[in-house]
Amino acid sequence: MKEKQTHSIDTSGIPETLQEYDQWICWRVKERDGKATKVPIVPGTGEYASATDPQTWRPFDEALEYFERGEAAGVGFVFTDDDPFVGIDLDDCRDPETESPGTDAREIILELESFTEVSPSGTGYHVIVCGSLPGDRSRRGSVEMYETARFFTVTGDRVETTPSQVIERPAALESVYTEYIAKTEPSDSENEVRDQQASTHETSQSVTLEDEELLKRARNASNGEKFKRLWRGSTAGYESQSEADMALCFLLAFWTGGDAARVDQLFRQSGLLRDKWDEVHYADGSTYGEKTVERAIANTDDVYDPSSSEASRGKQTKKRGQTTIQEPAQDGQSSTTEQTLGGTEGTRAAYLAEKNQLLTDRVDELEATLEQKNERIDRLEATNRTLRDQLTTCEKRLEMHDQRSERETDVDSSPDHDSLWTRTKQFVGRRKE
Repeated sequence: MKEKQTHSIDTSGIPETLQEYDQWICWRVKERDGKATKVPIVPGTGEYASATDPQTWRPFDEALEYFERGEAAGVGFVFTDDDPFVGIDLDDCRDPETESPGTDAREIILELESFTEVSPSGTGYHVIVCGSLPGDRSRRGSVEMYETARFFTVTGDRVETTPSQVIERPAALESVYTEYIAKTEPSDSENEVRDQQASTHETSQSVTLEDEELLKRARNASNGEKFKRLWRGSTAGYESQSEADMALCFLLAFWTGGDAARVDQLFRQSGLLRDKWDEVHYADGSTYGEKTVERAIANTDDVYDPSSSEASRGKQTKKRGQTTIQEPAQDGQSSTTEQTLGGTEGTRAAYLAEKNQLLTDRVDELEATLEQKNERIDRLEATNRTLRDQLTTCEKRLEMHDQRSERETDVDSSPDHDSLWTRTKQFVGRRKE
């Protein structure tokens, strides 16, 4: 029985980079628990396929042919650990009549800026980028992200305003993951840690303002917009989330008076928090978060101290072993302290040094990728030369064959040849008589 095709496939809209992988399946719609479910099948046999069994996957052309014969409702691409792709599934966010996306979907599509197509139902989108999933979670609400052991239906119905190819977008991927996928509520264990840290703050000599008051002052400072963006989890303007993490830690180091425990506590409340924060990344056993806080504090010379301002209406900036009294700010203006980014040339230099290291690491990654691509180009060029040599040999042989055939034709059609043949026939005829 032929499968009812619920949509067409625009092959011209499917990126060639996807078509080159032999990771394609077909799918049919089956009723399961009262719901229509897309079931993966093997192109050519119709047996059940699996997103974890390469033996059930086929080249793109085979999957497409099976679909075009009416044996399947569509085709799909399987994401694996061996490819560089991440798929972002946005459900129930598109109006089929107006063809317009919802607010969140529009922001995600614009930020990722990679190949985006309309889903088979017409009510959602699939975005595919090159990169790696930033964390272990894969879904929150109507937003899903997958990089392995999962297949996406593919229609080729590309959103015209998006690139026609799959683009490498690691920073944007991390930003979207942080805002739409990463957990936002602290676990019980994290709350216990924060309670312990809070008790430490009460006995420390650092800034004793309550969190809300401290965050309020940070938001109202002259660089408050930057603080608010980072606090929400936005990495706009940064090459990677690691840079954004460091920038927020510099700000928190300033506002907390260089209190490492409190910087960590506050950072965990921000939108930038991800699982990587608690992962061990260094030989000394330090986690990524611990080292980031340590570096931020070590390179922050100026820190905020509101204690004397309440007594004398002057503002203080602690400078590693000394305290400088500054005049209070005029009404409606931010104080010199509040205008500081954690704010001296030393802090700025440290931030730039950290950014330079991150950029250096990125350059190393790109150079390694470039080297791999150059090697592949060399192999392809060698193959191309071999094929050209074979083609030249074939052309020479064909030319020699044509010349030989031409000579034979010339001999057969020459007057002398005709005369000899005629005389021979005549001779044989006379002998018979």
